[in-house]
Amino acid sequence: MSTGTRFAAVGVVNTLLDVGLFLLLHDRLGIVAANLVSTSAGMAFSFVVNGRFTFGARRLTLRQAALFLATTGTTMWLVQPLVIQALLRAGDAIGTYPGAPVVLIAKLLAIGVSVALNFVAYRHVVWRPVPRDEQVRRGRPQPQP
Repeated sequence: MSTGTRFAAVGVVNTLLDVGLFLLLHDRLGIVAANLVSTSAGMAFSFVVNGRFTFGARRLTLRQAALFLATTGTTMWLVQPLVIQALLRAGDAIGTYPGAPVVLIAKLLAIGVSVALNFVAYRHVVWRPVPRDEQVRRGRPQPQP
């Protein structure tokens, strides 16, 4: 199974967790707080499962955790709320609210933006591939892309 396929599988479960919590909480907590709670739960799940399963880390390190938090925190806690708010404002301006779950649509589109940004960051920053010469020196094979 390719890295992209594993990332997608983890992403489906992660998205269900994120969206479920967000929909459960957004009326009570507001969009920003609900997004913070739902994405935080998703981030904890994502760090462990993507690190071990998707990118084949033998162990999870503090360095990886810090890089993961920085990259994922930026997309989840900055990019997502900005995308959601922008889409909701656009929805108000063009009158798309009647009968449409605009909050859900905005959240799903924001997740799409985050997914693309996160995959690139995870692959090239958090769990970057080990160069072949270093693999040989360490005596271990690199996970296949």
